[in-house]
Amino acid sequence: MKKLLLCVAVAATFTGSLAYAEDAKPDNELSFNIGAVSDYRYRGISQSRLDPALQGGADYTHNPSGFYAGTWLSSIKWIKDAGGSGNLEWDVYGGKKGEIVPGVSYDVGVLSYIYPSNGLAVDANTTEIYGQIGYGPGYIKYSQAVTNLFGFDNSKNSGYLDLGANFEVAPGYTLGLHYGHQSVNNNGAVAYDDWKVGVNKEFFGVNFGLAVIGTNANEKLYVTPAPDSKFTGKTAVVLSAVKTF
Repeated sequence: MKKLLLCVAVAATFTGSLAYAEDAKPDNELSFNIGAVSDYRYRGISQSRLDPALQGGADYTHNPSGFYAGTWLSSIKWIKDAGGSGNLEWDVYGGKKGEIVPGVSYDVGVLSYIYPSNGLAVDANTTEIYGQIGYGPGYIKYSQAVTNLFGFDNSKNSGYLDLGANFEVAPGYTLGLHYGHQSVNNNGAVAYDDWKVGVNKEFFGVNFGLAVIGTNANEKLYVTPAPDSKFTGKTAVVLSAVKTF
């Protein structure tokens, strides 16, 4: 997977002139988003104790070059459940996207997950580099941690493989399919697979999503604190609503 990241990065370097040719796109684009979910699932695992979460962010894109940067925030509960403090996830990211050849896209970048004042024995703050190649409705993406992963000790170089596809199945309706595998270096017991099947449709300027999400994570390790002890990777239906402006 390290070779995949290197190949995508090299391709990005030598194909800067092949960035997406999109009609009527300004050179500089800035957008904002705000939304809510019935359960904040990340890589199949609930970050919000199976409860709703509020989310929002901002994105900037320089269309001629394909460079982009953004930030995103969400309410969370897993840090407190793990014995730390804080109820906020703050993501900061940047990268470059475009086309390698017509019809084959790439996206490479870096993403930092910040958990202010999390206070865990192993810092939860995590940084990953990622590379993605897309063709038609499908894509393959690999992310690799250059720090410890989400508070797991000695877990640098953990990786996440993401395979997916998005199809328009009816006017305005998009079917999304996803399979992922999270490896956790030196912590094999907490590795797992996750999957998602979802449909998105815009109504009244708001993008609504309905998805079934599940994992095969260890039910004894991914749980909320006692006495509830709920499995945070259980199969569930998740509703989302996002407004972009």
